[in-house]
Amino acid sequence: MESGCWHVEKRAGLKSDSFRKDNENVPETGCLSIVVLGASGDLAKKKTFPALFNLFRQGFLQPDEVHIFGYARTKISDDELRNRIRGYLINDKNASPEQVEKLSKFLELIKYVSGSYDSEEGFRLLDKEISEHELSKNSVEGTSRRLFYLALPPSVYPSVCKMIRNFSMNKSDLGGWTRIVVEKPFGKDLESAEQLSTQIGELFEEPQIYRIDHYLGKELVQNLLVLRFANRFFLPLWNRDNIDNVQIVFREDFGTDGRGGYFDEYGIIRDIIQNHLLQVFCLVAMEKPVSLKPEYIRDEKVKVLQSVLPIKDEEVVLGQYEGYRDDPTVPDQSNTPTFATVVLRIHNERWEGVPFVLKAGKALNSRKAEIRVQFKDVPGDIFKCKKQGRNEFVIRLQPSEAMYMKLTVKQPGLEMSTAQSELDLSYGQRYQGVSIPEAYERLILDTIRGDQQHFVRRDELKAAWEIFTPLLHRIDDGKMKPLPYQPGSRGPAEADALLAKAGYVQTHGYIWIPPTL
Repeated sequence: MESGCWHVEKRAGLKSDSFRKDNENVPETGCLSIVVLGASGDLAKKKTFPALFNLFRQGFLQPDEVHIFGYARTKISDDELRNRIRGYLINDKNASPEQVEKLSKFLELIKYVSGSYDSEEGFRLLDKEISEHELSKNSVEGTSRRLFYLALPPSVYPSVCKMIRNFSMNKSDLGGWTRIVVEKPFGKDLESAEQLSTQIGELFEEPQIYRIDHYLGKELVQNLLVLRFANRFFLPLWNRDNIDNVQIVFREDFGTDGRGGYFDEYGIIRDIIQNHLLQVFCLVAMEKPVSLKPEYIRDEKVKVLQSVLPIKDEEVVLGQYEGYRDDPTVPDQSNTPTFATVVLRIHNERWEGVPFVLKAGKALNSRKAEIRVQFKDVPGDIFKCKKQGRNEFVIRLQPSEAMYMKLTVKQPGLEMSTAQSELDLSYGQRYQGVSIPEAYERLILDTIRGDQQHFVRRDELKAAWEIFTPLLHRIDDGKMKPLPYQPGSRGPAEADALLAKAGYVQTHGYIWIPPTL
């Protein structure tokens, strides 16, 4: 006879392929316990718990299947934790009675355990609470599924993982599993990342470790493989013969906003470029995998990273916005960049000679993240339209998710004159009424399903740090200085000069306007 939890799993689509490497031959029959460590912190309140609530609201987590445990040092009750996160889940003033009822049912699933992150006593108590939940669901010992989400600073990962391993993980291997989700930053350079990987790797097998980079959960990032490998007209164009340069851009129109102390420890390269933008870079540049199995996809990403040439100082522009050091948590002589443009070059047959420009900055004149693929000039330009700009394929990751192709067309009228326009797929217009899931929702669901495609493998992490560590050490040692730039600007003018030197041709007189509904 099937247990209630197994019946729920079939409804949610979380069946036998979800245990893949960690439990290959035994069907999952245990109930699911999700443990949010750092439950009282900002990340848990703003991202983790809202993602879990949305999964619950959409039916992927059922009351008879799952229980959620918060763990942190703060001494509060279950109800106090529920009240702290409530406002991040729905707006009570605008919520319908159905939404309020749904929220109440979700909050009933949350239990709080207080303890330190290196305390045997705290993690034994956590294990006791989880075990009582499993027994209440008639789950046989060893068949449970335990997901530990570390919404914590990386400095405590080793001690927390050790406590989980010794006192709180699944007791045997009868069909259940233990999985660990760790947030970036994964170290500060190659040495610290390898040390962290070794410490966690001594406690858990690689298939149990999920290194989360939320950019891999974004809808338009997830679309990249489909675009590249399911559309015939892209296949012959996606190479150095047709593409002149590629930009991957992240822009914010605000500064550090009270996070100056944290940000100054890392800087824009560690915070955004070495992880988020580099993951997008891999998906743009990789070869077609053998299949969609996660390991094949991650193999191709590693090959791209291993083909990147050392970064040249003359192909880097750093910036720091004026007023950054006014933050009392930032050192007066801080050398930390809040803006960086870095050119990466790939030494392989497909991309030799094509610059990939990764650009990120804070306190700029707009907020957006996008991929901009610029094609070479049309040979034999009989329409004399080169001055208007080149063909570009733009993928807007956020906000106003869209894909559009900039192309030259005839201007309507009696004259044979040309203009730049676009073929536009704007998600808000094309998919009206369709809710685009948050990245954390997708990635937590992937973790439950055991799908590691959108998570960072250890050798991939190592290859990424090998690219950026030499540059970061030169910055840390003061050998490279950020240039000042005005808040609300495009960043240092030298960055635009580097972009032009890399071959990018700016389109003049054309602005893409997202369609209105």
